Order: sequence, then C-alpha cells, then structure tokens
Amino acid sequence: MQKESRAHEFLTWFERAIIAGLILLMAITVLFSALDLVVLLVQELLAPPCFLMDVNELLDTFGLFLLVLIGLELLETFKAYLAEHVIHVEVVFMVAMIAIARKVIILDVKDVPSATLLGIASIIITLSGGYYLFRRAFWEECGLKEEGGRGTGG
Repeated sequence: MQKESRAHEFLTWFERAIIAGLILLMAITVLFSALDLVVLLVQELLAPPCFLMDVNELLDTFGLFLLVLIGLELLETFKAYLAEHVIHVEVVFMVAMIAIARKVIILDVKDVPSATLLGIASIIITLSGGYYLFRRAFWEECGLKEEGGRGTGG
C-alpha cells in the first residue's frame, strides 16, 4: 500500500513538474511572440510611407496579434490544469475559435479552393454550436443550483 502511495506521489510530482515546464516554455514563447509583434509593428510603421500600412501588412500584423492571444489562452489552460487538475472546456473552445478566426483573417480567398472554404465554414459552425451547447448546459446547471437552494452560483 505504501509503495502505491509513493508511486502516486511521484507521478503527481512528475506531472506537476512537466506542466510547470510547459508553462515556462509557453510563457517564453508568448513573450518572444509579443516582442516580435512590437518589432514588426515598429518596422512597418517606420518604413516609407511612414505610419501607413498596406492591407497585407495589416493582415500579417492582425495574424500575429491573434497568435499572441492564442498563446496567452493556452497558457491560461496550462495554469488552470496545474491549479485544479481540470481542463477548462470553455478555454479550449476559445483557443480553437481564435485560431480559426486568425486563419480566416489572414486567408487570401482568391487562392483557396472552394472545398477548403466550405471546410473552414463547417469548422466555424461546429465550434460555434459546441460552444453554444456548452454555455447553455453551464447556465442550466447554474439555474438548477439556484432553484434547488444549494447555492447562488457565484
């Protein structure tokens, strides 16, 4: 029994160490992505004509903004898992929706086959539907708790 307990403690420690390492690596990645965004933005704004960006430069900049945001959301997922040992489904949905939004924003529709556009549309519809159902179930659960007198939900 004691050996099982030690093995469980070791695995728990190992899991926490790996998650902490992933958090550190993700934080470093997000930091350098943000710095890259700053450098890109400054270079684009200072290049002649000053303080003007063409559409392609704007799309690249918006794509990098969203990439940094995706990194931050993933970092939040890792932190939540380390603290609570639970993966927050809502955060995963948000990361997926931000990633697909980033793809749509930087997409040049002239060069993409129609089947790919239909696939992206189906991903958007599926993610939106899944997020809606998740939120609806969450609010129904909160409503049931309030009706039953077991809590106020926050």
